[in-house]
Amino acid sequence: MYDTTTRPEEIETIATAGTPGDLVSGAEVLVRALRDQGVTSIFGYPGGAVLPIYDAIFQQDQIEHVLVRHEQGAGHMAEGYARSTGQCGVCLVTSGPGATNTVTPLVDALMDSIPMVCITGQVPTHLIGSDAFQECDTTGITRSAVKHNYLVKDVNDLERIVHEAFHVATSGRPGPVLIDIPKDVQFKQTIYRGKPVEPTSRYRPATAPDLAAIDAAVALMRTAKKPILYTGGGVINAGPEASALLRQLAAATGFPVTSTLMGLGAYPASGSQWLGMLGMHGAYEANMTMHDCDVMVCLGARFDDRVTGRLDAFSPNSKKIHIDIDPSSINKNVRVDIGIVADVGKAMAAMLARWQSSVGRKAKLDAWWSQIDQWRARKGFAYRQTGDVIKPQYAIERLHALTKDRAGSAPWAMACLRRLACNRRTAMRW
Repeated sequence: MYDTTTRPEEIETIATAGTPGDLVSGAEVLVRALRDQGVTSIFGYPGGAVLPIYDAIFQQDQIEHVLVRHEQGAGHMAEGYARSTGQCGVCLVTSGPGATNTVTPLVDALMDSIPMVCITGQVPTHLIGSDAFQECDTTGITRSAVKHNYLVKDVNDLERIVHEAFHVATSGRPGPVLIDIPKDVQFKQTIYRGKPVEPTSRYRPATAPDLAAIDAAVALMRTAKKPILYTGGGVINAGPEASALLRQLAAATGFPVTSTLMGLGAYPASGSQWLGMLGMHGAYEANMTMHDCDVMVCLGARFDDRVTGRLDAFSPNSKKIHIDIDPSSINKNVRVDIGIVADVGKAMAAMLARWQSSVGRKAKLDAWWSQIDQWRARKGFAYRQTGDVIKPQYAIERLHALTKDRAGSAPWAMACLRRLACNRRTAMRW
């Protein structure tokens, strides 16, 4: 059972809303910083170590609190909010079991590059390390589960840390950031100065591509006789402009396009160059094209094992170009010939400009497309509807026929029906 006791004299120390420069409590500093970051919804479950924060939340009406039934649900809801809106999700939980219950959504957000800030309560600073009631080493436990985490020991650092956490969570490769706030820090008073004009964090990931590497990539693409564009969630994370650039790049080059689960929706499934999702749950033609290609252009994907299978047999005869915002992803699983660390949208813009200026027309890929059409003719997702049992493929087909463009679909339906467009911001998970 969670300790939800807060002494009346503690509640009285929580400051009410005011203007920047006022002397306010740490809890109010947190709420103001969240508002200044544009947060309008948070998902949480109260407990004794975060009651001061809840008191501050309920004294304002700009941030909506969504009460969950379990802390893991708060994490997944914040993650889902980020997936569906493109904004940073926020969850709030108490110390000890509240914090440990968020580990699964934190790891999920880390693996899927989802921007999220998780705020956890902690026992008072003078009790840290004493095995106090509902104490745990939250930062130690979550170190490998998050992009970064903080333990706030001084209320004067809280404002900076909150703004820095949002910067880290949303910059570069997005991911979850955790802020652990002891209860006494929530009560102590400080001055809130407002959101800084420029981020104070030294974390400044490179986003602009190396133009020499772009030139080398375009030169390699120009020689391709059997190319493919292998796209991933990085295109989605880079925003609608990146998805538009992907479509322009595909149209300019004439290259076939495939995608990971996380990248679905960046390229329309109704397009003639679309091969479907690849990997162990993907389309036959997509996997065969990946295996037999001579130039692979990886855009915002990370060569996951669901895609590669055996690494020693993965696309053995291809030259590989890998564009990713995360430098640690380059050459991590698969050795590539050209690695470019950059925002995938900016990289595609540079590639498109170079391609149009140096080539100006589509490559001659008739023989390659003829081979792809032969793989498509296998109809890898064909099925027979027999008996009285309604197969899920048939149900989705009928739903698609009745709703056309008015309904989305789950990713597995995307795999079954190549013509259905799907985006992770609107789709269900497995």
